[in-house]
Amino acid sequence: MQKYLFKNIQIVNEGKITASDVFINNQYIEKIAPVINTKQNVVEIDGNQKYLLPGIIDNHVHFREPGLLQKGSIYSESRAAVAGGITSFMDMPNTIPPVFTQDLLEEKYNLAAQSSLANYSFYMGTSNNNADEVLKTNDKRKQVCGIKLFLGSSTGNLLIDNPVTLDKLFRESEMLIATHCEDDRIIQQNIEKLRQQNKELVAADHAFIKDDIACFESTLSTIQLAKKHNSRLHVLHITTEKELQLFSNMLPLKEKRITAETCVHHLHFTSDDYKTLGNKIKCNPSVKAPHNKEALWQALLDDRLDSLSTDHAPPPIEEKNVPYEQAHAGIPFVQHSLLMMLHYAKEGRITIEKVVEKMCHAIADLYNIEKRGFIREGYFADLVVVDMNKPSTVTKKNILYKCGWSPLEGFTFPATVTHTFVNGHLTYNNDIFNEQNKGMRLQFER
Repeated sequence: MQKYLFKNIQIVNEGKITASDVFINNQYIEKIAPVINTKQNVVEIDGNQKYLLPGIIDNHVHFREPGLLQKGSIYSESRAAVAGGITSFMDMPNTIPPVFTQDLLEEKYNLAAQSSLANYSFYMGTSNNNADEVLKTNDKRKQVCGIKLFLGSSTGNLLIDNPVTLDKLFRESEMLIATHCEDDRIIQQNIEKLRQQNKELVAADHAFIKDDIACFESTLSTIQLAKKHNSRLHVLHITTEKELQLFSNMLPLKEKRITAETCVHHLHFTSDDYKTLGNKIKCNPSVKAPHNKEALWQALLDDRLDSLSTDHAPPPIEEKNVPYEQAHAGIPFVQHSLLMMLHYAKEGRITIEKVVEKMCHAIADLYNIEKRGFIREGYFADLVVVDMNKPSTVTKKNILYKCGWSPLEGFTFPATVTHTFVNGHLTYNNDIFNEQNKGMRLQFER
């Protein structure tokens, strides 16, 4: 593999920004020092006025393969992710067929090995009827990111609401349990209340249908179950101020058994945006009232929320340009999540160091990922170069998602991702891809 030497670049890592040189050799970060001189044949990269970040790890995406290739594929969405600085992802099991068996799980890994430009892992899917099969994942705890429970409406039969099954999984799983928490009973009650008004449902109703009570009640009962069995629980995409009272910042991250995340779009959009964006921001859990967004920001900064992901889900625009009730949920975001957070860093709402903590370090620690998420000697060279003085605008021409659209079209970021290295391979370089090397299966220190 080609060797690379960054000269005089600003490293953002472990709470500090430091000017340094960095030498990449054979997939790994070999040396970090104020000045590195080498007689080896290297490609030198001028880091003047540029920032070097660990590759973003997105632990929550829906790349839709297999079975939903009209929406996206592992190849298409990993390509968009790499262009956005994401070097590793963890994909959800609600595909066709759902990932309900160990054989189907391994089939997804085989697909990714052939096509993914980023590093990858896949969650084992759960239903009311496959607990014994799910628990076989305990034997793969070093090779699989976790198991996923949909405790709210989802595709197929992934909704899990059998209390006996839930108790068994929380009692016997040695894996991280990632949950989508919404109370389906409350959601259905909210829909019925609107129907009684004899009105056509519209996108703005989504925040009422998928309201804060539906989220809170489900999250509360899930946390109680996890505490009962001392399970390792990670609650996905928190969206409400009400839920935040259930999480604490009293323990260091590595000592927490119960952790939580929010998503970039919930830090950016509010229910006010349904007026202009309509179904384009229909997602589950819903984009909610502005006071929730402000509370999420505060909780992210004070560490009640531990990490940040995208919940990337790319419906074709035809699945959005229909009446609300027929419109598919999901927002494509992997190409723009880092840039959006750098936008808020530029505005002074969050530091770049904190962005790296929540999108890189914390996820590596939460999942015990082996040798990734930090810029350290001996770690895999998953790295992103960012130019904070080069604005970039989202347009139809530069959107890489297979769906071909974004709710951010026309938005200008203050920064640009210029280079993305995956395992020491320069996969993305100023709009040019080198797809010769594929990503690797993530490994976990458990």
